[in-house]
Amino acid sequence: MPAFNIPAMTTAIREHTGMEPELALVLGSGLGALADELDDPVVIPTSDLPSYPQSTVEGHAGKLIFGMLEGRSVLFIQGRVHLYEGHHPRSLGVPVRLAHALGARHLILTNAAGGLNPDWKPGTLMLITDQINMAMTSPLTGPVQDGEVRFPDMSSPYDPEWTAQAERLAVNRNLQVRCGVYVWTAGPSYETPAEITFFRRIGADAVGMSTVPEAIQAAALGMKVLGISTITNLAAGLHATSLNHEEVLEVGREVRERLAAWIRALVAAPLPAV
Repeated sequence: MPAFNIPAMTTAIREHTGMEPELALVLGSGLGALADELDDPVVIPTSDLPSYPQSTVEGHAGKLIFGMLEGRSVLFIQGRVHLYEGHHPRSLGVPVRLAHALGARHLILTNAAGGLNPDWKPGTLMLITDQINMAMTSPLTGPVQDGEVRFPDMSSPYDPEWTAQAERLAVNRNLQVRCGVYVWTAGPSYETPAEITFFRRIGADAVGMSTVPEAIQAAALGMKVLGISTITNLAAGLHATSLNHEEVLEVGREVRERLAAWIRALVAAPLPAV
């Protein structure tokens, strides 16, 4: 089992910035450019942090970016890690654990996902209301870490109050959003048509290879979580063309401005009490 030294990472970061972020945001595939929205950014490559797991996927740059957005101190995690890269399940929670150690108590998770509803077009934005763990593993596997609970309650992994607020902010800006359930698969292969049929039958609306372990880690730390999926493609069996990662990145680029404006409004709004 890998050993991650969160205090050593924190010390390395404090050599560059003393900022204690109120809010952390994990940026999904193709969404890394949202970090350009920050004022007075401090950029720290994750490769400079001892024992930090490294991302190897296009669209995940591997940087921590501290700065101000809408008058609030934030941390952008630009480059998450995934189970399919060969990382141990505990690795998937490291960015969230580090954000918490630096002061963040609120977490926005974004991702690119396959759509399971044939009526949802690519580019649809979905607020995550619940999740299904089909990877059948957890970042909490192993010894309990300081500040975590052994058996976190997962009855509301995505804060209902914050989710409702996000939906209201979208409506006020004439931004159409959906609400739904996200299912996590281990990857890296895309899902088969039979798997997609199964996921739809058990109540999933979107499918992807991230986010769920981060939400689990945040629950163990008592953080408030908001989840947003960009539906970048219809899943296997729901359209005639094959799936590819470039399509995911391209749709992410197309929705960038709408998503950035929405996130700015979310950051400016009052955060839910922890």
